[in-house]
Amino acid sequence: MRTFLKFLGVFILLAGELVLIVPWLLRLQNNASLLTGLVLVVAGLALYVILNKKIS
Repeated sequence: MRTFLKFLGVFILLAGELVLIVPWLLRLQNNASLLTGLVLVVAGLALYVILNKKIS
C-alpha cells in the first residue's frame, strides 16, 4: 500500500499527460481538455512531492 501511495502522484501525472496527448493526436484541442490536463499534471506533481516527503 505504501508503494502505491508513493507513486499515486506519478499515476495522476501520467493521466494528465494522456489527457493532453490524445486530443492532440485526434486534432480536437479545446480549452477544456487543455485545462483538465494542466490541472492533472500540476496536482500529480504536487501530490508526488507531498506524499514522498510524508512517507519517507
